[in-house]
Amino acid sequence: MKKVTLILVLSISSFFVTSAQQSVAREWNEVLLDAIRSDFARPTVHARNLFHSAVVMYDAWAVFDSQAQTVFLGRNFNGFPCVFNGIDTPTDIEAARHEIMSYAMYRLLNHRFQNSPGLEDINQEIFSVFTGFGYDPGFYSTDYSTGSYAALGNYLAEQIIAYGLQDNSNEQQDYESQFYLPENSPLVLEMYLDNTDIDPNKWQPLAFDIFIDQSGNVIPLSTPAFLSPEWGMVKPFALDPDDLQILNDGFDSYIYNDPGPPVYIQNSNEDGIDDPYKWHFSLVASWSGHLDPNDPTLIDISPASIGNFDLNDLPETFEEYKAFYDFTNGGDASTGHDMNPKTGLPYEPQLVKRSDYARVLAEFWADGPDSETPPGHWFTILNYVSDHPSLEKRIQGTGEVVSDLEWDVKCYLALGGAMHDAAVNTWGIKGYYDYIRPISAIRYMAGKGQSSDASLPSYDPHGLPLIDGFIEVISDTDPLSGSENENVGLIKIKAWQGPDFIDSPDDTADVDWILGTHWWPYQRATFVTPPFAGYLSGHSTFSRAAAEVLTRLTGDPFFPDGMGTFDIEQNNFLVFEVGPTEDMTLQWATYRDASDQTSLSRIWGGIHPPIDDIKGRIIGHEIGNEAFDLALDYFEGNTLNVDTFDLSQGVSLYPVPFSNQLDISSNADYDIQIFSSDGKSVHENSIKLGHNTMFLDDLNSGFYVIQFRKQSDGVVFTKKVVKY
Repeated sequence: MKKVTLILVLSISSFFVTSAQQSVAREWNEVLLDAIRSDFARPTVHARNLFHSAVVMYDAWAVFDSQAQTVFLGRNFNGFPCVFNGIDTPTDIEAARHEIMSYAMYRLLNHRFQNSPGLEDINQEIFSVFTGFGYDPGFYSTDYSTGSYAALGNYLAEQIIAYGLQDNSNEQQDYESQFYLPENSPLVLEMYLDNTDIDPNKWQPLAFDIFIDQSGNVIPLSTPAFLSPEWGMVKPFALDPDDLQILNDGFDSYIYNDPGPPVYIQNSNEDGIDDPYKWHFSLVASWSGHLDPNDPTLIDISPASIGNFDLNDLPETFEEYKAFYDFTNGGDASTGHDMNPKTGLPYEPQLVKRSDYARVLAEFWADGPDSETPPGHWFTILNYVSDHPSLEKRIQGTGEVVSDLEWDVKCYLALGGAMHDAAVNTWGIKGYYDYIRPISAIRYMAGKGQSSDASLPSYDPHGLPLIDGFIEVISDTDPLSGSENENVGLIKIKAWQGPDFIDSPDDTADVDWILGTHWWPYQRATFVTPPFAGYLSGHSTFSRAAAEVLTRLTGDPFFPDGMGTFDIEQNNFLVFEVGPTEDMTLQWATYRDASDQTSLSRIWGGIHPPIDDIKGRIIGHEIGNEAFDLALDYFEGNTLNVDTFDLSQGVSLYPVPFSNQLDISSNADYDIQIFSSDGKSVHENSIKLGHNTMFLDDLNSGFYVIQFRKQSDGVVFTKKVVKY
């Protein structure tokens, strides 16, 4: 394979232009998005960073609001008590909020990105913004009892950091998985080796000569590990415990909203295209044939022709999937919008090459135009909407216009909670079902042969279905037959030819017949496909959840003025080949239309088959609405009855019941002694003021009494706990 170093200069259009006057929350959100762009491309980790940052910024605002309730400060959040004894209301509330928020974000971001490959640039920006506000980076006190708002900011960061070290993300070990092991050996991309000995229903790692993630970071491992297969264990924001199952296929997988299994390969009997597995992955191969810039096929990409799907329109059965997606021509069954409801006029058609559209979508939605990962990309869309001059900043589109700061912190909390929960939900499913990606499935089936006609060469029940003009058997007169006819009888696919045909950034690989075992997604050769299982699509889940949040926040399913846009410049957007061939503008009438476009982009990009897409959209719809509903409860002060905690005796224990780890928040230093139900002393220890963690894996399941003796005055009290 040819190696090419590509230098990318992205022209970021007006989509990301921000207003001159921004709230402090917006400024820190932009700093965070820049930090994500400089970090490893880890959507789970950054969904969590976006959420935790949103929490501290919201709490810094809410602590002085007469109606809203904090999420974390002074609350018991997911069993973690963040003790708060109150602080005097300032004369200048906005200045105090600014100070608390800035100190909290400065400490949190410095902590979260301390091991980033872009550390130098990240630190410089964080420091520049912080000191530009006139704050002192040398002030570390967390003693807010003095009335210091800077100390309260430091304390809030300290507590959210402590929470993050026990939220099951395994941040301490850089978020590494602890139990998951892949079932398939790696696919060695350099060598086009036989790939028919794998389990075709399971994810396969990829072995690279060099791997560069979508943020441009060189990963020192030649075989990237599965990212976050145990992320379902991470404590969520609004996911319903009633929707949680703990399933085991080698390790405990925490799965919310279990969609059931994907489609698995069948032993076809001369009817390969009727096997849902083969249909789904063959559709990906078919759509790859749309990526030729020389193809003159034109399509209308305006809201007049695309979008406007209802959730009830999504397919459930195999027959409905076949009707929903256009196998041959690409796209879906959407019919667009009759008119722009804001202008009362029809949407103006925009005819572009299908190949340009498909290639641009694959790149635009991959990780965002500037690699802020999918959850970060939806924050850029939110910021774009917030900056629109036609937007009135009314929560849910009703009531009074709120300040920029109130709008931003509330929007970030709702969207951050949804993105965090989408990561928890989706990656729990990914880790458990461990489903194969198109790069492995298509090469596997092509290596097996064809499953349509036993009278033809290379028949195998696991082979690709034969489709005239798309998937065929190589004959002895075929240009692909080989110098010694070594390829005769093998399978060929009409598809994007891949990185072997790109010698410089000014090249295009184009579409032609290739060996099926040489099929590539429309991605960089140093990336190929994300390092985690396919089912479900993170893009589909993140995007639909975000679309629901934006719809609820604004009280309107439509973008301001009835259309969101992003301008694409001719020959100045694509990453690994030149293009598009002409200027174009991505357009979306509604937030859901943008979400649906995201889903299609992953099929044209060769990353997901349709089976990964639809259930992600459905689950994303539920996640987005649950997150917004809970955020709204906080905005309106409706959550106190479930979130208060008791420190009346000086300590709070969590979780109760506990497994092997018991966390204790204490207002003093104590000696403790644990007694079993029959009165025997089974454990002795001491705890300090603040947050303490005890590991009690040596205790059997059952009922225990913990005796606390205060070291300063000998006062004794007890608490009861249960270990399961």
